Amino acid sequence: MSQAEQNIVVDHAESRWSDLWTKEDYLAIWLGFLIIAVSLVAYFGFGPRAEFVPKIEAAAQIQEAEAARAPFKTVAWYTADDDKKKLKASSSVFGKFVSHWTKKPGSWKNNPVDAFIRTEAQAQALNVKAMPAYELARDKAKEALELARTAEAVAMAAAFVDEGLNDKAGAMIKDWRAADKKAADAKKKASQKAYNYVPGLIGLCLFFIVIFGAGVALMGKSFMAFAKGFFIVFLVTVLAYLLGGQAISKQYGFGAEAWGILLGMLIANTVGTPKWVLPSCQVEFFIKTGLVLLGAEVLFGKIMAIGLPGIFVAWVVTPAVLVTTYILGQKVIKMPSKTLNIVISADMSVCGTSAAIATAAACRAKKEELTLSIGLSLVFTAIMMIALPAFIKAVGMPEILGGAWIGGTIDSTGAVAAAGAFLGDKAMYVAATIKMIQNVMIGVTAFCVALYWCLRVERDACKIVGPIEIWHRFPKFVLGFLAASILFSIIDTALGKDLSTALIDQGAVRGGTRLLRGWFFALSFAAIGLSTNFRELARYFKGGKPLILYVCGQSLNLCLTLIMAYVMFYLVFPEITARI
Repeated sequence: MSQAEQNIVVDHAESRWSDLWTKEDYLAIWLGFLIIAVSLVAYFGFGPRAEFVPKIEAAAQIQEAEAARAPFKTVAWYTADDDKKKLKASSSVFGKFVSHWTKKPGSWKNNPVDAFIRTEAQAQALNVKAMPAYELARDKAKEALELARTAEAVAMAAAFVDEGLNDKAGAMIKDWRAADKKAADAKKKASQKAYNYVPGLIGLCLFFIVIFGAGVALMGKSFMAFAKGFFIVFLVTVLAYLLGGQAISKQYGFGAEAWGILLGMLIANTVGTPKWVLPSCQVEFFIKTGLVLLGAEVLFGKIMAIGLPGIFVAWVVTPAVLVTTYILGQKVIKMPSKTLNIVISADMSVCGTSAAIATAAACRAKKEELTLSIGLSLVFTAIMMIALPAFIKAVGMPEILGGAWIGGTIDSTGAVAAAGAFLGDKAMYVAATIKMIQNVMIGVTAFCVALYWCLRVERDACKIVGPIEIWHRFPKFVLGFLAASILFSIIDTALGKDLSTALIDQGAVRGGTRLLRGWFFALSFAAIGLSTNFRELARYFKGGKPLILYVCGQSLNLCLTLIMAYVMFYLVFPEITARI
């Protein structure tokens, strides 16, 4: 080894320890785990766990007794299940505090001020208007409950041996559940409260300046320069949430992420983003921290609940589509940039922007290439979020198959849940779980891309330091994502399904990590837009090849996912499908 090569190896070794406190990836991990630690301590150390345990045990005993007594889920079984679902750690004092100070602008239809402020008079007027519908729904739910109890009593009188009576009781109970859900939704509309989100938004902005500014300072950059421009980034993010919350925008799935990029680009390419704002556009720091927090939502127990069918849909189709799309881009479409090719392929096949960020870091793609890939993803996500459920409904596709198809093809996790909910609860559950399984591929994809780039694409440049260069390229924040996933999966398994739902899903996640993750992602998209110049972006769009690549890859993804979902859920593992 030459002296120059030896110096490179030594430099890598010497920088290894200092990187832990000065590099963006590691700082994203530390910040993410600080938020995770606070959430866990708040909801476990001082949370209502002792109160929840006896209530869950009592409800579980009722359900067990009812399951042994009747061949269908009885009224008492569902009542006990509802009692368990009411247990939410996020309803604690800490949960309400965090929820209050992380509020984003709400929904509105005609007046944007409604997204920030609602007076007592306005809340009362809404409640008065919604009350008749609620009272009607409530009365129908009570009537449905009485019919269900009567049908159940008749079936019980026959010792539950008459299948006709059992089926009738089951149908009546199902009707009651539907009516009860409508009543609950109507009650929410008739229980509006006054609010003022402005002070909370100001406090949240200052909080973000402190936590991200500290990271920026540790990276050797100016805290004051970051703080000065961050107000603009935050303002654009708030406006993006505002526009995303408008009724028509919500209907068509055009959320804060898309609006953030659009507004930012509009500013950057008209009046121009002021130079003093650019130091605050810490795109990767924002989203990498958010991705570490995303790991808390990827639980192995939930992955195994769907089991092999979901794993085949997510872990077999995804790499097949990624590799095929990359080859298509190189051999057929002739993409001039290999990094743009692989980032688009990962974005479209794995899980959208999260995979794009990790892949771009692994292959060292240009900022403009990442922006272009994310832009394509957001546009197609909005289209598919509306078009795919409509198509599934139109052709009469089974709900579970439709949910699996949505989960494996739509990029954004939020859009997947919304599109699945359009088909029904089972579809939403299957879609969200498959997307969760697919999210695990983020780390695998990043590692494989880093490995491939060192061994094949930039082999000569990587020869000097060998495996060290692969490690150097690997996006370290992915380790934080995986560590969070493993930690929360262990806790989830130890607590059991019901207690985990109350403390983890409805506590540390929904009352902590997910609230901030949403903001971090939104900040990153606003920052992307503010730092993007159309002239720089245009050369990567030459000949429309990125669009052609995305359309071809997504078409392949749609076909393979549908085929795999049908084969796995209905031909190979129909017994699992029957249990969902």
